[in-house]
Amino acid sequence: MNRPVFAHASEVELARILDYYQVAWQYEPRTFPILFNLDGDVVESFSPDFYLPELDMYVELTTLKQSLVRKKNRKLRRLRELYPGIRIKLFYAKDFKALLLKYGRFDLAGSLSGEEGQARPADEELPDDGVTDVPPPREPGEIVPAAVPRRRRGERRARRRRAAAATTAPGA
Repeated sequence: MNRPVFAHASEVELARILDYYQVAWQYEPRTFPILFNLDGDVVESFSPDFYLPELDMYVELTTLKQSLVRKKNRKLRRLRELYPGIRIKLFYAKDFKALLLKYGRFDLAGSLSGEEGQARPADEELPDDGVTDVPPPREPGEIVPAAVPRRRRGERRARRRRAAAATTAPGA
């Protein structure tokens, strides 16, 4: 399959998850006009990131800064006003991070938000890092490793020990 040029690394990861679960998807297949001038010309439009044909639903990812989220929410409200039959789900950065954590992608959860995940120029392909397997979601009640790296927990313990030793030092 010829991969499209994605605008953001979070879109690449969502495509991998959809591929793993064999969910058919299309990348930005349709653009919806949402604002017109007095002459009837389109002055603003909206292209949802993914279309899932088997579910007849669009998916939009918003992982950038808050000012862009407000703009995207406004566009989404306008789309729903003009096209009430269109089903669309908006994933905010926190939703997408939760999805990545659910699939055990701790390494990506922090790096695919914001401008860090922004793709290169539109004509440049994102590199294929060879990661095509996505682990199954975690079961309810399954013990999940803490998202805090072990060295931080160790640093906290060491600080507590130093503080305790300082209070019990001779001559204190």
